[in-house]
Amino acid sequence: MAEAIFRHLIHENHLSEHIKTDSAGIGPWHVGETPHRGTRDILDANSISYEGMEGRQMSANDFHHFDYVVAMDTSNVDHLYNLAEDDDTDLFKLMDFVEDQKGEDVPDPYMTGNFEHVYGMVDKGCRGLFEYICTQEGLPKN
Repeated sequence: MAEAIFRHLIHENHLSEHIKTDSAGIGPWHVGETPHRGTRDILDANSISYEGMEGRQMSANDFHHFDYVVAMDTSNVDHLYNLAEDDDTDLFKLMDFVEDQKGEDVPDPYMTGNFEHVYGMVDKGCRGLFEYICTQEGLPKN
C-alpha cells in the first residue's frame, strides 16, 4: 500500500526522474504475489495504481541501494537493524513523518481487516515522508 501511494505522489509531482521507490517484506510469505485484495480495493477506490507490484523480501543489499529505509512498525525496525550490515543505517518508521502520530506503529491490515484506517495512516505518512525527502534532497514539489 505504501509503495503505491508513494509512487502516486512521485508521479503527481513529476519527480519520477529523481525519486525511485520499492517495497519489501521482512519475510518470504508473499514473495511474487500481487497486493492483497483489501489493499487493491482501497487503492482502486482512491484511483491509485498498483500495476507491476509484487511482493519481495528485504535483503541486506537493499541498504546499499536505497537512501531511505522506512518500516511500518517497531518489530520491523528491529528486524531491519539486525539485517543491516552496519550500525550507521538510517531507519525510520513511517509515522515518524506525521507530527501528531510520531512513534506509532501502522497496524497490519491483513490481521485487522481495517484497510480503510490503515490507508489513512499510510497516506499521511507517505505525504510526510515525501515532504521530508524533497526538503532533504532539494527537490521541487507541486
